[in-house]
Amino acid sequence: MGKTSREKGKRGERELASKLSEYGWNCRRGQQYAGANGDADVVGLPGIHVECKRVEKASIYDWIDQARRDANVDEIPTVFWRKDNCDWLVFQRLEDWIEIYNESQYEESVEMAAPTFAEVLVKNGLTYEQALFAYMAEWNDGLALLNEAYGKEMGE
Repeated sequence: MGKTSREKGKRGERELASKLSEYGWNCRRGQQYAGANGDADVVGLPGIHVECKRVEKASIYDWIDQARRDANVDEIPTVFWRKDNCDWLVFQRLEDWIEIYNESQYEESVEMAAPTFAEVLVKNGLTYEQALFAYMAEWNDGLALLNEAYGKEMGE
């Protein structure tokens, strides 16, 4: 790989890290610049091994194979690719995408249901202690949501 290609790759990794940071993730280039092989190109997405590609022609299956070889056992190999004047694209094996999607649907249903439950308790005139008891019976993580709904600090 020529110096120009390597520089474009480094710029792509910094660009991707910056783009992911815009979405709230604390991302940065990986350690491969220090000569370590097998490290993710971009780190900061828990459970995701990022292989970053900033080239014009796609070799998606080769890239996925590389990400699979380099990923730790607890990481999902994922390829982020962008060519000039185009949006970033993300590639994963179907099994990995299904795993992430199923987890997000479960978490989304819990997140959507939990505040609704707290709002119902507040609207029904329960005291904080009554609501806390009812809420903790339903949700393990309900304390933070109840404190927020009642405007209380943790431990009040």
